[in-house]
Amino acid sequence: MTDTTAAPVTAPVSPAATARLLAEAARAVDAPDLVLAVSRNGVRTVHTGGSAEPGPVPRELMAYELGSASKPYAGLLLARLVAQGRVRYEDRAADLLAPGFPVHPAVRRITLRHLLTHTSGLPGLPADFYPQAVPRWSTDPYGGYPADRVVRAFLRARPRHRPGTRWHYSNFAVSVLGHTLAAATGTPWEVLLHQQVLAPLGLDATRVRPGPDGTDAVGHRRDGTPVPALDTGGFTAAGAVRATPLDLLTFLEAHTGNAAGSPTDSSLATALTEVTRPVLRRGLRHAHTHTLTWFQHPTPYGPVLFHAGATLGQQAFLGFRPGTGLAVAATATRRVHRADTFVATAYGLLTETR
Repeated sequence: MTDTTAAPVTAPVSPAATARLLAEAARAVDAPDLVLAVSRNGVRTVHTGGSAEPGPVPRELMAYELGSASKPYAGLLLARLVAQGRVRYEDRAADLLAPGFPVHPAVRRITLRHLLTHTSGLPGLPADFYPQAVPRWSTDPYGGYPADRVVRAFLRARPRHRPGTRWHYSNFAVSVLGHTLAAATGTPWEVLLHQQVLAPLGLDATRVRPGPDGTDAVGHRRDGTPVPALDTGGFTAAGAVRATPLDLLTFLEAHTGNAAGSPTDSSLATALTEVTRPVLRRGLRHAHTHTLTWFQHPTPYGPVLFHAGATLGQQAFLGFRPGTGLAVAATATRRVHRADTFVATAYGLLTETR
């Protein structure tokens, strides 16, 4: 599948104009801490604000929980391992994760591509996840469900649909992908992500665990009550990444070709290109387009690729426009709610501006 949408030529936007745009957008978001960051062809503009008093560490240097916006990192990791020839998109997950283990025929057919693109037939979370999670839903729903339990749940699963036939968003599936890649390479997920993605891109302020005291942003419930740091348990690949807004821009700039240094490894350059290619369409009249790991929408300025995420008390948005050099990263420290404006505001910066 190819995308032939071309972005029209537009006049450059000055950093001062971008700063005014971000300040105006920030007024629409109510959160204790808010960061809106834009890169235009590598020129960065960052706006910070929020209802809380600033702490000793500037907001743009704090690490924020990305939640589901962690998945583009998992996608880039898979794409690089494929480019290196270490795994294939069509490799069957069960064969890599537990060779010879008896599984349901539908589970046997699930590939790495199915897991990443939410077409595996697996539910959003394992059925036995909820009994242990509900009593602590607002404090620590994932911490009591470790990696070995995620793997066991996968091996005994009975997919709802034949793999590759339907799209259903699944934290379960992407988590299984993480454990499968760790098994296939003999390398723990955290180490693998660092070696293949974080270190090569210079993402020194990105990690999958809380950092030293005072360096991580504190999430809040809707009423402003602080919440503890997220423990993703065995769902690391689906939602454990923490990063500063500046590192988020670096990650996005690598996708737009505006990083400070071009990838020196051909497999990384190949992977960065691969994750921007449309691979499936779904919904009424196939209106929704997806790459391996990004949602894709059309705009008057060309297609945009994006992913949002939320945890118990934080939100994140990552997006970019291929071919135009525009990237948007946004973070906020308030739990998402029905009338929340955060994602719409960040999305507007990506889609409604030149």
